[in-house]
Amino acid sequence: MHFVAAIDAVGGGLRPVLGLHETVCSGAADGYGRMAGKPALTLLHLGPGLSNGLANLHNARRASTPLVNLVGDMATWHQAADPLLSSDISALAHTVSRHVHTCAPGQDLGAAMAAAVSATAAPAGASGSRVATLIVPHDLSWERAKQPANGSSLPASVLLNQAAAAAGVSSAAPLSPAAQQFVRDAAAALQACPRGKAALYIGGRAALSEGDALLSCGRIAAATGAALLCENAFARVDRGAGLPNLQRLPYFPQEAAAALSQYELLLLMDVRRPVANFGYEGAPSQLVALPDEAVWEFDSWGVDLPAALRLLAELVGGAAITPNVNCKGAFCAPSRPQLPAGRLTAATMCQTVAALQPPGAIIVDESLTSGSSYWALSRGCPQFSHLTLTGGAIGAGIPLSVGAAVACPDRVVINLQADGSGMYSVQGLWTQAREGLKVITIVCANRTYAILKVELARERITPSNGKAAKALTEIGSPAIDWVALAQGMGVPASRATTCEELAAAMSAALARPGPSLIEAVL
Repeated sequence: MHFVAAIDAVGGGLRPVLGLHETVCSGAADGYGRMAGKPALTLLHLGPGLSNGLANLHNARRASTPLVNLVGDMATWHQAADPLLSSDISALAHTVSRHVHTCAPGQDLGAAMAAAVSATAAPAGASGSRVATLIVPHDLSWERAKQPANGSSLPASVLLNQAAAAAGVSSAAPLSPAAQQFVRDAAAALQACPRGKAALYIGGRAALSEGDALLSCGRIAAATGAALLCENAFARVDRGAGLPNLQRLPYFPQEAAAALSQYELLLLMDVRRPVANFGYEGAPSQLVALPDEAVWEFDSWGVDLPAALRLLAELVGGAAITPNVNCKGAFCAPSRPQLPAGRLTAATMCQTVAALQPPGAIIVDESLTSGSSYWALSRGCPQFSHLTLTGGAIGAGIPLSVGAAVACPDRVVINLQADGSGMYSVQGLWTQAREGLKVITIVCANRTYAILKVELARERITPSNGKAAKALTEIGSPAIDWVALAQGMGVPASRATTCEELAAAMSAALARPGPSLIEAVL
């Protein structure tokens, strides 16, 4: 409560956004960080509040999203009484955070907050996490602290607020001689590899259009004939006409391993080596079978990754390549699918979205099985940003949309949302309405946990369609009324059962200020 009051006392710097569940707050902070490139701050209540937000903090960890959690704890002198809400907050925080700090009496809380923010910009390490968690016992937040400049007395919570608002993210260092030599060696290996036998596997900052890292990857591929691959579960990829023509790695491990096996050289661009999501019987764990000397890892931490990729493009003869002029198919040509007609299916839903999405759209994709065709259909759309579920913890889509819309108020956010996972964080619709965010949520209403049915079939479990399997994978009885849910939280909503109805609803939503929801009955 003292921190909340401090936001008003300081004025400016922080924008307070209310979520009706902590998973909305943590997911929104993830979406903000992915689009803004700097951390949002969650304000969570004790261990149970942090626990409620852990699923989307797990996704943020896997996305390497900069994010700070401020978690209140019991007063230092009250902790020994073991009150009802007491728990081991530090242990919970360590499951998702690279930096965890519990403030102690007499400590400079402003410095502690600045250190937490700085940790989000530091090398992520083996875990990939850029999440920082600062734990503040209740009594420390009402202590008075001295301002060095004028000696005036302020609550420590105000200093926390000032530090959170003022702290920034550090920039990358220029290329060192060692880094330049690494790029030269990689260029030599790439040029020595037979044409068509090398691949660039892209993620992280290499998947963003800012700084020309992504364009450089396309120029490298055009000059050398290397394939352009990207993660299946990527944090953010900038896509569309004039940007590199990426192939998304298949979801299932056998298909992904087969796709990678055709290459003799692999350049990892700000991404870790791909591994299987699950351990299937007889299936691989590691998806790359190449020896270490055939895998080159370009890391964005501590180096200027765009500069490294520009140098690599120059060394292999790609610096002068212009998208869609002399690029040999490495870049996407402008194209849009035609608007479909008739009965609404998963494929025609994706086709309709790709046909109508505006330039600069942000696509938040938690469609799971229903959105499988969207990737190919949207390849040549006007340039847009595409966000996915990075950690597999479902319920991210609606909160991610909140954060992306707060970060980029001049862009339209379109959330392709599976109906089952949407129910994990449906409260985020209320925040969209409260903040007037330009988010169009398209619910893929197939009334089932379809991905679980796919997994049952792949495991060859008999019976895969038995009574228990149906009871635990089907959500159509009773049917969830998404229109009523959205309208009850202040979001205009409609239902579409045909392609024509979806197109009309989407056009109306694009023309309307604030959020909208469309239940696409598949």
